[in-house]
Amino acid sequence: MIRPILTEIGIFLIPFAVYALFLVATRSGVFASSSWPVHLVAKLVLGSLLLVVISFVLLAQFSGAPPNSTYIPAHIENGKLVPGVEK
Repeated sequence: MIRPILTEIGIFLIPFAVYALFLVATRSGVFASSSWPVHLVAKLVLGSLLLVVISFVLLAQFSGAPPNSTYIPAHIENGKLVPGVEK
């Protein structure tokens, strides 16, 4: 469960990292508060949220079992646990 959460946090941080790299490339002060005005940070947050929503949609669309498949849950046969399968 921790991997999907860290993936989404990483996706959220991408616009901030790209802007920080831009500041480094232009030799601006990365840690200067004048390089991070409120309106720009708000735009970065909106872009980050948009990326996270898009990643959730893509995850829901392209992961999991194919449509109309049948899930057979884990069960016990002859005293042994048989894992669940998609058919």
